[in-house]
Amino acid sequence: MPHMNPLPLDDLPADIQERFNFYKETRGFTPNSIQTMVRRPDIVRAFMQLNQAVLYEGTVPEELKMLASLIASQAAGCRYCQAHMANLSKIYKASDEKISRVWEFETADCFSEAERAALRLAYKGAMSPAQATQEDFDEIYKFFDEEQVVEIVASIALFGFLNRWNDTMATEIEELPAGVAEDTLGLGFGWEAGKHKG
Repeated sequence: MPHMNPLPLDDLPADIQERFNFYKETRGFTPNSIQTMVRRPDIVRAFMQLNQAVLYEGTVPEELKMLASLIASQAAGCRYCQAHMANLSKIYKASDEKISRVWEFETADCFSEAERAALRLAYKGAMSPAQATQEDFDEIYKFFDEEQVVEIVASIALFGFLNRWNDTMATEIEELPAGVAEDTLGLGFGWEAGKHKG
């Protein structure tokens, strides 16, 4: 059970309601995480602005940022964020094979060397303490420039916040991302919702 229930979606400030409506249109639902966070409107505003800048702006393909965020969430152990990033990876055109085999990125044929370098950095960067090395950065710079590396590291860091938020709050996973996670991540390594189950 969640430690705090999401707030109803009525009576929100207009700017937040507009953004929540956008999430519902693009994802099919409004995430419980931000419906909990909205108790402090300025925190949810700052989060949504950072989320937009990190995941949806720049030149790194959104598909790769979603997969990097998924592997970071897997390394951190947050089942809520794993489900959400499996869903967003699918929305941003990652194949079911890539999503289900993301944990095998080092050996799976469906990943390019550039994707491997980014996912390796995401995996090592999401550990606590971070395990990223100079060798990991030397490798990623073969494929990405400094601005793009900032985007990738920002994706890892964004999910440092979200993984801690949702795992601490035991945020309940919505039906749609839970189903995507079961259909994709469940194939690769037996994904289960754990404490986030409704």
